[in-house]
Amino acid sequence: MEEDFARAVDDGLKLSKRLVLPGGAPPPRPVAAMERAVAGVPDVASLLPTAPMAYAVVVDPGAVDSPDVPSYQPHVYGRLDPPALIPLQMREVDLSVDCAAGCAAAEVAVRVRWWVHCITRSRDCHCRLVVPMGEQGSILGAEVTVGKSSYKTHVIDVEDQGAIKIAKTESGGLLKCKFFSLTIPQVGGGEDIFATIRWSQKLLYDNGQFSVDIPFQFPQYVNPLPKVFMKKEKIQLTLNSGVSKEVLLKGSSHPLKERSRQGEKLSFFHEAIVENWSNKDFTFAYSVYSGDLSGGMLVQPSTLPDYDDRDMFCIFLLPRNNQKRKVFRKAAVFIIDTSGSMQGKPLESVKNAMYTALSELVKGDYFNIITFNDELHSFSSCLEQVSEKTIENAKEWMNANFIAEGGTDIMHPLSEVIALLSNSYDALPQIFLVTDGSVEDERNICHSVKEQLSTRGSKSPRISTFGLGSYCNHYFLRMLASVGKGHYDAAFDTGSIEGRMLQWFQKASSTIVTNISIDATKYIQEFEVDSEYIQDISSKCPLCVSGRYQGKLPETLTAKGYLADMSEISIELKVQHIKDIPLDKVLAKQQMDLLTAKAWFYENNQLERKVVKLSIQNNTPSEYTRTVLLQTIVEKIDQAQQANQKPKKNSSPNDQSATSLNGLTLGFGDIAATRENLSPGFGDTKAPERFEMFEKAVGCCSRLADCCCCMCVINTCSKINDRCAIVMVQFCGALSCLACFECCSLCCGGSD
Repeated sequence: MEEDFARAVDDGLKLSKRLVLPGGAPPPRPVAAMERAVAGVPDVASLLPTAPMAYAVVVDPGAVDSPDVPSYQPHVYGRLDPPALIPLQMREVDLSVDCAAGCAAAEVAVRVRWWVHCITRSRDCHCRLVVPMGEQGSILGAEVTVGKSSYKTHVIDVEDQGAIKIAKTESGGLLKCKFFSLTIPQVGGGEDIFATIRWSQKLLYDNGQFSVDIPFQFPQYVNPLPKVFMKKEKIQLTLNSGVSKEVLLKGSSHPLKERSRQGEKLSFFHEAIVENWSNKDFTFAYSVYSGDLSGGMLVQPSTLPDYDDRDMFCIFLLPRNNQKRKVFRKAAVFIIDTSGSMQGKPLESVKNAMYTALSELVKGDYFNIITFNDELHSFSSCLEQVSEKTIENAKEWMNANFIAEGGTDIMHPLSEVIALLSNSYDALPQIFLVTDGSVEDERNICHSVKEQLSTRGSKSPRISTFGLGSYCNHYFLRMLASVGKGHYDAAFDTGSIEGRMLQWFQKASSTIVTNISIDATKYIQEFEVDSEYIQDISSKCPLCVSGRYQGKLPETLTAKGYLADMSEISIELKVQHIKDIPLDKVLAKQQMDLLTAKAWFYENNQLERKVVKLSIQNNTPSEYTRTVLLQTIVEKIDQAQQANQKPKKNSSPNDQSATSLNGLTLGFGDIAATRENLSPGFGDTKAPERFEMFEKAVGCCSRLADCCCCMCVINTCSKINDRCAIVMVQFCGALSCLACFECCSLCCGGSD
């Protein structure tokens, strides 16, 4: 999928050489083909969007021309299949970020104005908007206005789809896990596109320092000519630390000025006239001064349309960068799926991550490795103590036994490992499960594991789960981790497996406080957390616990837990009633994922309805709702307002057209694909062959300098530019299409 997209953009950049922009200047050129491509394959990474982008979807190359200054290019025959994507130039951009440190999350809004600079005014084309989101990004909504039409995303209940007529065509979704895509139909040449896209994403945390990283690196070719358009860049950032302690700013990628500081809330602003749009991601880093563990409780009252009339809370516990705080000794067992579907890069990436994870075990830790498919294979019959020799032996064993074959059976290895960890030598027992498939008895597995762990008390094994691709049931893995007080994570593309697995292992294996309890029930009767149990505190990430409560809370609560030396620790939690942080938006994705996992596990319709209401309330996709793109004609709204007609609330959706946005949710796994041992659903598909006529029309122009018979003309120019290319195209056109084809066949080997 990525390669398909990159090829389309590469073709679009070649096609854009036909343009003559205002002032007579040629369009900004991409990197030379020979510098970015190998054997005709474009450099995928350089062509994927690294900031919000819009593309003209070009099917007819004859429509490509400047809307203001016609270039009078010779007509190009044929249609493009697949279409080319020409990046649109950007006129305005405004970035707004709201960071809630306690929730370790941020709400991001970007407002952009593009113009269709590459389509003649007498023609139109579809335009594709692609927005890369940051760490664990989740779309919260999009609004687009083009001329007299406006579009917005809308979430509807899958059980109530009759309220809106949905066309069969698709208008976008997710290109991959972090790219949100939207297609706006029939945008005229020279028109402006005004878009506002909102999403939530996680804050990064490392050694006591929080940071937000937002894709904001615009390629050179989206910059309009500076003499024609003035480019103004705006960035706003608000930060609520959640604690009444000093906030230490660690750095920013862009020159932010502090606008205000009121208690726990800070506000920053940047506005400037720029020559070129930002060529780097927006990053902002800070830390909160504290010598030890600290935390707090953010409280937001329920609103009128809220799905739950109880108030919302978010309890956060921050580990800080305290080198003296000891990490629990580990008795770690790795359960690795080696079924046939793991063949190739997935299993190789898992093995590389395992090499690093084993090397991070320290003296005093214990470990074992179990691979599973239809059968079970163990590195050792018991827990092995960490030493240079045992680690080296384990690596050699992995080289010999990490062979992808057979089916998938998860219950058997889990039961064996829980029994193996009955004696963990006073270390914290931990299970690390990695799989790429779904099995039929997943609910039974969760129930069985929950019963086994309940009999083990505070020393029960922690279970952390990691999913590969889209064929595994991620809600099963999330529920299993919740039952086991562990960590869940996933990789949805092969390139991220190794890195995400290491982060997951480091978080789960760096436990500093276990068996967390909150004394809220001493003061109120209704206090419900979204997760099944409260996780342990890791030194590698803050702990965020969301939920609902009813009653009057005191000014402070207390969280208690146990340290590595088994002494008890108490952490004071100051209760803050907030109004200026959109807690419901920031926590929507986390709450919906946890509630969906519980609804799946308990097969509870009431929990499903909670997810539906939460999804509609926050305009966030879920497994039980459907996201569509609604189109409204602005002209009709203006006429209604002039006639003082207020549209009825119940009938307004019927006056709008809607198209579906697919691929925004994960689903509940694919047992059939797992049974057939299909490779994990990473979306790695082979790019289709490009339309041959397009290669003749565009490729011939872009590689004309390689044509021997035209060298005499080319050499008269000091360098090849668009006007030279125009002359050559006109010259070849005069000869006739057949003669041009024969010329290229002789000089370029027939393929170009």
